[in-house]
Amino acid sequence: MQSQLTVRLSGDLDREVSNCAKRLRLKRSDIVRMALKSFLEGGYRIGEEIAPYERVKNLLGSVSSGIPDLGQNHRKHIIKKIKRHA
Repeated sequence: MQSQLTVRLSGDLDREVSNCAKRLRLKRSDIVRMALKSFLEGGYRIGEEIAPYERVKNLLGSVSSGIPDLGQNHRKHIIKKIKRHA
């Protein structure tokens, strides 16, 4: 069973929702449903603290610098780069 929800939007937000709906060729209600679903799935639950690690854990290890000892010798690498561009 579906339920109905009435929401008041500011003029700016109303225009943004309308423009987005027009661009994606969807109904405004579809845009609002998608936004609510994304918000709730994103871990933004009232009363729940989410650790910073939990928010970024899927990003850890996803980028490589190509420098195997960057974590251990970061100062050396930064100084080397500064000297190169000075």
